[in-house]
Amino acid sequence: MERELALEIVRVTEMAALASSHWMGRGKKNEADGAATSAMRAMFDTINMRGTVVIGEGELDEAPMLYIGEKLGHPEAGGPEVDVAVDPLEGTTIVAKGHNNAMSVIAIGDRGTLLHAPDMYMMKMAVGKRAAGQINLLDPVDKMIEVVAKANNKRVSDVTVIVQERERHQHIIDTVREKGARVKLFGDGDVGAAIAACLPHTGIDLFLGIGGAPEGVISAAAIKCLGGDMQAMLKPQNNGERERCIKMGLTNPEQLLTLNDMVKGDDAIFAATGVSDGELLQGVRYLGDDMVETHSIVMRAQTKTIRFVRALHNIEHKPNLLWK
Repeated sequence: MERELALEIVRVTEMAALASSHWMGRGKKNEADGAATSAMRAMFDTINMRGTVVIGEGELDEAPMLYIGEKLGHPEAGGPEVDVAVDPLEGTTIVAKGHNNAMSVIAIGDRGTLLHAPDMYMMKMAVGKRAAGQINLLDPVDKMIEVVAKANNKRVSDVTVIVQERERHQHIIDTVREKGARVKLFGDGDVGAAIAACLPHTGIDLFLGIGGAPEGVISAAAIKCLGGDMQAMLKPQNNGERERCIKMGLTNPEQLLTLNDMVKGDDAIFAATGVSDGELLQGVRYLGDDMVETHSIVMRAQTKTIRFVRALHNIEHKPNLLWK
């Protein structure tokens, strides 16, 4: 992939975040998601690439924009062929309620490198660089904690495990506390939570739990950029979901997936822009006089470069923001 794509796709997440931020706290999650999706689609058309959506808003009959299989990029572009995984607004309910941890996210990889994960549940764990290569999703939770404690040179009592606050995770929460480690709960937005486990300044050592499979692949691209590690396992709930797994090439729908199974090769690009404040990024700030501030992160796996981008936007010069 061309390195210029990294800064191009962060422009896309910025626009999606700006568009959806208008709906912050207004109780209208569909409007927020629609605004992010429309803005993202319009910006993709300006990029010199030949992209195919492998993870998007759904199948063609479910999603009029950014559907799986849709072609993205400038119509006359002769740029690189890439897989595209998008979540225009990770946290539609978050935005509707005015809560934290909403982001706009994109991951891209060379054609054929991103797992075409179906929209179903996935068990996931993620760790930072120090514990990379030492994790096993099949281990008991208490052993996982011991592994990351040793890798990060911490006491078990100083280990923090981030877990989504759901009833299905109560056994994980109980085990972590019984072991003597800390639990940090979050509501929605598990891409940001998985990434936080790979950044030392967050103080989070392990991400663990069941969430969406598409979000898992997007997280995996970011974690590859950060030099961390991730393992996952799809959790089909019925025969229809099992058949979808088999169609995507997984003869064993519940096989253990490594980071390289989800993101093949040595390269991937990840970008995210905060819509509301979270573990990873600050949200959109309205400063007055039509000036708006965004905070983004953009990373590339091949170079392990991580950029945090603070940008000031003049809304009067953003024609794609339809809500003006």
